[in-house]
Amino acid sequence: MADKDHVVIFDTTLRDGEQSPGATMSHDEKLEIADLLDEMGVDIIEAGFPIASEGDFAAVTEIAKRSKNAVICGLSRANFKDIDRCWEAVQHAARPRIHTFIGTSPLHRAIPNLTKDEMADRIHETVTHARNLCDNVQWSPMDATRTEWDYLARTVEIAIKAGATTINIPDTVGYTAPNESAELIRRLIAEVPGADDVIFATHCHNDLGMATANALAAVDGGARQIECTINGLGERAGNTALEEVVMAMKVRGDIMPYKTGIDTTKLMHISRRVSTVSGFAVQYNKAIVGKNAFAHESGIHQDGMLKNAETFEIMRPEDVGLSETNIVMGKHSGRAALRSKLKELGFDLGDNQLKDVFVRFKALADRKKEVFEDDLIALMRDQETGEEYDRIKVKFLRVICGTEAPQSADLILEIDGEEKRTTAQGDGPVDATFNAVTQLFPHDAQLQLYQVHAVTEGTDAQATVSVRMEENGRIATGQSADTDTVVASAKAYVNALNRLVVRREKSDPNADVKQVSYKDAG
Repeated sequence: MADKDHVVIFDTTLRDGEQSPGATMSHDEKLEIADLLDEMGVDIIEAGFPIASEGDFAAVTEIAKRSKNAVICGLSRANFKDIDRCWEAVQHAARPRIHTFIGTSPLHRAIPNLTKDEMADRIHETVTHARNLCDNVQWSPMDATRTEWDYLARTVEIAIKAGATTINIPDTVGYTAPNESAELIRRLIAEVPGADDVIFATHCHNDLGMATANALAAVDGGARQIECTINGLGERAGNTALEEVVMAMKVRGDIMPYKTGIDTTKLMHISRRVSTVSGFAVQYNKAIVGKNAFAHESGIHQDGMLKNAETFEIMRPEDVGLSETNIVMGKHSGRAALRSKLKELGFDLGDNQLKDVFVRFKALADRKKEVFEDDLIALMRDQETGEEYDRIKVKFLRVICGTEAPQSADLILEIDGEEKRTTAQGDGPVDATFNAVTQLFPHDAQLQLYQVHAVTEGTDAQATVSVRMEENGRIATGQSADTDTVVASAKAYVNALNRLVVRREKSDPNADVKQVSYKDAG
């Protein structure tokens, strides 16, 4: 594969993606996602922001140590302390990278209150310092697409002369359009001295719904690295979706003759895992990995599909790791069949894990006539909260409903090993249940989002409930699935509370954890 045709895939799910409010992942979850990205063929993994917290530093360090193929990158602001901390974490990688940035637009220059000359000097000093530590240095002018052309070109030239090997051009606020994205890259390559000696990258946000289009346009303009995230996860409206740009280049190679090293058959599995650990459900009509991406309901569409799948499908489901058939399991299915089916779905379980899951599968099969793939995925999502997030458990719930309010909920929670019981009323069974949880575990968290969707069809379908809660600036998301919507709601609510408790403890000033702000970095 010629270098000029290869587009480097730089995944920032663990850094920019994790900055989505409520999407914070645990240490083990970060390691798991990093392993999956590495196995899938991602060229560069931006593992985190090492100076942001001790947790981020530990995760980046461990990912660097265990990475087999990918370059491991850490983010740092334009100061020596950040860069040193970043290098301390990524130096353990076989192929480390330091990514340093500073905001160059008029709005962002005002934040550190630097003149253009002062900022230029800082760029030279910090990129030089990073290059003295690491021979692979990426530099980003944050909010590049709103930076004056002359100043952008000047700072890019300074960074190249100081030793940057990759120049990333971020559309930090999702402001640009495809023709502008392509032209900006094309002009930088043509007019900035030394541009031929570096790789230009593009980092697009989706505020106007054009992140994928802007990224692909930048490649057409000469960029050879795309910064992206699984499922388009990221702040505000998210980032360029990895699965979208990769499949766009694969399917439309006639007009985009570029290649990546991504094993696309792993896309569906990693999409599901990122959705599970982040608590952010993938919308049904999401391109490539959405539940409806390969679904056909219209009679005309179904007739065409039966005659020739290419009539209405431009790619095969198996190209992205989706099995052609949705095999149904039932109460007569054995342990071996369950293990085989879960492995096909990307869950490779040990004997003890399988034993626990099998018990829950049998309980589900007794309540449902048919257990579909999506039911099993929801079952696994509900299983994998982890001990760290298991301080509060739902042990018993009974709700009493009638045609007249209020409704009531009788609830038993196990809190740090001790069972507590209460009965509460509310405006509906879910409200009563949440009130009961609050009585047993008092808190000041505010409910920001409550969302329910059916995993499969039918009156016996499992309901997956997503809950997002906020407490003193900390945001956490919880998910759970059950054939009883109220039970799923209670478990999701408790799951979110568990995550808030963990984050509250980790951010306690008495704990050995130092938090710094890194919102909107890149």
